[in-house]
Amino acid sequence: MAAEKSEIVRKAEILIAETMCGRDASHDAAHAFRVRDVALSLAKEEALSPSSLEIVELAALLHDIGDYKYTKDFVEDTTIIEKFIKEEGLDESKREKILSIIKNMGRVKCKIRVAKYKTHTFMMLSWFKNEVACASFSNSLEFCIVQDADRLDAIGAIGIARCFVYGGSKNHVMYDPEIPPREDLTKEKYTMKDAKTTIINHFHEKLFKLKDLMKTKAGKRRAERRHKFMEDYLLEFHMEWDGRA
Repeated sequence: MAAEKSEIVRKAEILIAETMCGRDASHDAAHAFRVRDVALSLAKEEALSPSSLEIVELAALLHDIGDYKYTKDFVEDTTIIEKFIKEEGLDESKREKILSIIKNMGRVKCKIRVAKYKTHTFMMLSWFKNEVACASFSNSLEFCIVQDADRLDAIGAIGIARCFVYGGSKNHVMYDPEIPPREDLTKEKYTMKDAKTTIINHFHEKLFKLKDLMKTKAGKRRAERRHKFMEDYLLEFHMEWDGRA
């Protein structure tokens, strides 16, 4: 039997449903609920202490409310989150941990090399020794679990669906062999609204990188299967596109 939800979790679910209801299905409330469920599952596999579960659950639920892709100024906004967790009476230590997790979820520094996978070019990674972010970057188990859960929802069958939903919502071209994946992709290049790219390129520019970014053993294990599913899908996509299947 599932554990009874706390009052703050119930209120967080309501807040998410209200604030994310107008979005496309790639970053809607269902995404937040899936990330929460995966995060709690990973936490169980990683034997996370009960005292940390509330931090993981709330950070996972709230992590995308201020997503820069859905703000007016295209800048991350945690105002709603900060107001909510303060009004709900969470102690300062928990508030700081939750905000630290959310603010550092997507931050990573890397450089890219191009490699061949069978008959198609895939973007692979050559990592710096450390992931780099702001001074408050947290490498706690709670952070690793929530970030892994969010990244897992970006790959595999659901990841493919989300990729096409988001690309379609932005009127991106599905595929064009004349538009290659972008290399040396900085945050500025990645977030350019008028960038010339395609939905299929997003697999190379981001999704295929995520398996190697998993931090927990449980996350790494799950990512292997989802990654393989995407590879198989893309091979089939190109065969069909070329009229070979």
